[in-house]
Amino acid sequence: MTVPPAPDSYASTRVQFGIELRKYRLLSGFTQRKLCAAIHLSISQLSMLENGHRAPSRELAHKVDDVLGLGTALVDLLDRLNRTADQLPRWFRPWLEFEREAESLRMWEPLMVPGLLQTEAYARAILSRSPGIANEQVEEHIAARMDRQGILRRPMPPTLWVILDESVLHRPIANPEVMKGQFQRLLEAAKSPWIFLQVLPYSSHNVIGLLGGFMVADMPKSAPPVAYIDSQSTEDRVSERIEEVKRLEFRYELIRVDALSRHESLSMIKETVRRWTT
Repeated sequence: MTVPPAPDSYASTRVQFGIELRKYRLLSGFTQRKLCAAIHLSISQLSMLENGHRAPSRELAHKVDDVLGLGTALVDLLDRLNRTADQLPRWFRPWLEFEREAESLRMWEPLMVPGLLQTEAYARAILSRSPGIANEQVEEHIAARMDRQGILRRPMPPTLWVILDESVLHRPIANPEVMKGQFQRLLEAAKSPWIFLQVLPYSSHNVIGLLGGFMVADMPKSAPPVAYIDSQSTEDRVSERIEEVKRLEFRYELIRVDALSRHESLSMIKETVRRWTT
């Protein structure tokens, strides 16, 4: 009997659950037909669950646990995955799955270092200033943000194309030691063959992206790209609207052509590290 490999811990909740469900089914010697008969589910529905194309319910996880004699293994897994997702704002959760499945991510950030490249200390400085937030909540949000960064540690991570406005290098989000550590983190990240950093200098006089940051996720299997739009609004944060995504792609290119080269950008970041050191 062939058992599938352990799940990628940075895949989406649906994918992780589906991989574990199939693993436990095979280990228990159940065919899809046999399990479906026991839990009163169609084979097509079970296939969608195992392939990560359908969200699992706690009731279904409990049924499978009972039939396969797993105790509470799948229920506990689903609860854990949902707790991790709960640390992120509801409007952000759809983006999380797009981000994890994307082949490449194109980012424009005019205000701060993007979450995927933040250090814990830099993230803490940002998150701890949310009105009314408790210290425990801050730490939970930081843990969720660090978990997001796990996609960059995969054997085949998405390619990151990141453009930072020069102001990001100068804005004192935290004390100099934290700022120095953050930009050292950027220089270390830039050594990866999957991460490309550029800086849009003040001298370019480019104002295209000053209304806010955004990210475009290029999806696999010829699926259309998806965008995440950063703003003060709580609506339309994640967009799959083709025309809107196209406009953002065009804006990204207008910003990119005015950005410094990769080499020049890294030189500017190195100078920033020296500035924060002194």
